[in-house]
This record gives sequence, C-alpha cells and structure tokens, in this order.
Amino acid sequence: MACAVVLPFAVASAGPAGETLPPVREPAAAAGDGVDGKAPGTRPPRTAPLGLGASTAVRCGPELTSPGGLPAGALQAQTCVLVQARETWARAYYRNTTGGPLRLVLSLLGPGGRTLQMRCAVGAADEPGMCETPRRTMRGEPSAYSAVAEYAAPADAAGSGPLLLRAGSNSPD
Repeated sequence: MACAVVLPFAVASAGPAGETLPPVREPAAAAGDGVDGKAPGTRPPRTAPLGLGASTAVRCGPELTSPGGLPAGALQAQTCVLVQARETWARAYYRNTTGGPLRLVLSLLGPGGRTLQMRCAVGAADEPGMCETPRRTMRGEPSAYSAVAEYAAPADAAGSGPLLLRAGSNSPD
C-alpha cells in the first residue's frame, strides 16, 4: 500500500518529458568550489551526444596529473565544455592531494575572442572537487568553445604563485 501512495508523488514531481530543470548545486559548488558527489576517480565521458529534452553535450580533454615535485602528493584534473540547448559553460574536475590549498582560474573561450573566467579556491583534501563558470548563451556552434583550467600555488609576497598544471578541454582523439 505504501508503494501505491509514493509512486504517484514521484511521477507527479518528475515534470513533463523534455522539461529543462535547473541544476542542483551544493552550497560549496555555488561559491565556485565543491564536491561533485561522484565516487573518487569518476569523470564524465569525453563526449556525450546532444539528444532530446534536457540532454547535455559534454566535451572533455584528457585527465591530467601534475608533474612530480609537488609536496606530499599530486594534482589530478580534467576540463570540459558543456552545452545544453543554446547555453554553454566550462567545468573543471580536480583532486588535490598536494597537502595545501591551490588557486584555480577556469576560462571559457568563445568565438570572437570572448572569454569568461571564474576563480575558485581548491581545498587541500583528497576528495574530488568541481568548479564551473556561469552559463552563457552560445554565439555560433558548440565546437567554437573551449575551456582551460590553470592551477597555481597560493600567492606569495609578490602576489603570484607558480603554475602547477594547465588542463584544457581539447581532446587528443
């Protein structure tokens, strides 16, 4: 009997087919830094076809690991461009096992030299994290967009820290 009561509510709350629902964001993710809620080591596929309804096309570059020499660990990263309907945005996935916080600048590069940047703090935790730019209406084709994520050490007295890793949405495929 309980199933008969719960099922109609679940179906009624799902909404009509093809409806675009707003993204679910964790409080930390809304601030530009947070956990994507996926199991460690999981990443989106390099490409996902754009289909009907609320489908999202995802184009990701390779998963990269920072070169040796970092204190206590490494930095793993992957950068993607996402498209849903006529909106596009950039997303960076990362895992920081360096033992210290890092700075991240995520850039969405579009046609005509348009660039959108997002700055995110990358905490010192062995948990997967994510940073994304705000969504923008596309101008041109999805293939005209790319993304770059640059990870750097915290700023020193001069106001800058060394670049540790640069990951792009370009795929070697």
